[in-house]
Amino acid sequence: MKSALLLLIVLTAAVVFAQSKKQDESADYLNFSWKKVATKMQPEWYATNEAKLVAENVLLCQKDIGGWAKNEPYHHIYSETEKEQFQQSKAEIGGTFDNGATIRELRFLAKLHLNFNDNKYKKAFKKGLDYIFMSQYKNGGWPQFYPVRKGESVTYSAHITYNDNAMINIMWFLKDITSDNPEFASFQFNEEFKARAQNAFNNGIQCILKTQIIVHGIPTVWCAQHNEITLAPAKARKYELASFSGSESVGLVHFLMSLDNPSVAIVSSVNGAIQWFEGHKIEGITRVKKLNEYEQMDLVVVPDRNASPLWARFYDLQTGKPFFCDRDGIKKNTLAEISYERRNGYRWYTNSPSKILENQSEWMKKYNIN
Repeated sequence: MKSALLLLIVLTAAVVFAQSKKQDESADYLNFSWKKVATKMQPEWYATNEAKLVAENVLLCQKDIGGWAKNEPYHHIYSETEKEQFQQSKAEIGGTFDNGATIRELRFLAKLHLNFNDNKYKKAFKKGLDYIFMSQYKNGGWPQFYPVRKGESVTYSAHITYNDNAMINIMWFLKDITSDNPEFASFQFNEEFKARAQNAFNNGIQCILKTQIIVHGIPTVWCAQHNEITLAPAKARKYELASFSGSESVGLVHFLMSLDNPSVAIVSSVNGAIQWFEGHKIEGITRVKKLNEYEQMDLVVVPDRNASPLWARFYDLQTGKPFFCDRDGIKKNTLAEISYERRNGYRWYTNSPSKILENQSEWMKKYNIN
């Protein structure tokens, strides 16, 4: 009897907690990030009036070409003046895939359509998909921004962009579309459309394989950007020089490892990248924040023989050694050699390749890879 009573109390508490969490999200969504509101709320929230109000902003802010701008809090309450400004900016050239933009808004619209089956969400979603298709290069890659912007300071946005997972976000999205993910079931895509999405997806995979940096005949990793014509590693901002990427390459490998029944080319690509990660891990150091002579909390690298391995964000294409860079574009050998602003305002190290190395055995076993 006591056990049954205890179970009842636990179940009741769980229900109350779930209801409380749902109510808290409905009340507090304005205080959350757009990233959370767009895709990470409780499923029930996307069937609320609050979600519909947010959707009106998302529809309003979609560019005429089909994409969206980045870093906009689309879930906030806009004044009439702000709405008018967004309306007038719809015809401005281009949208972007940077920082999750466009893909995040499309996933949000899919959740709304699943709950409300409103044709205006489907129309906007289709327009966004057309934007993805039209912005893909013939070689299978995607730029960060489309149509390509003019001006020396932003020419890098035309490169095939792996930085911040821009292209990989598109590939995961297309993978969901082509694999009949239930999240998109309400759209009821016809076979012609599915074939178009599959073709874009297949070309994207080929671009990933073609841009992988080959050294002495062995595939290694990727640069954060690759030239959209030559496919060679390319620089972006002045402190983002062409390099082997110890950071963005992780997202690419993770994606390739997610593919069912990988081809010989994909297996070779993944194994080559894993071998590169193994050979370029940095051991015996850790990062800490310390008070410097100017009373600022400063990021420094210190010895630590018990620390987990790290990888640098950038490795020199000739020497294979880590480098760090300031806004002057000059390579430095250590983090301490660059300015306080760049040292503390950018992620120069990562531990994310460790996840790839941990999953290698399971992946090889799953597909009987020797």
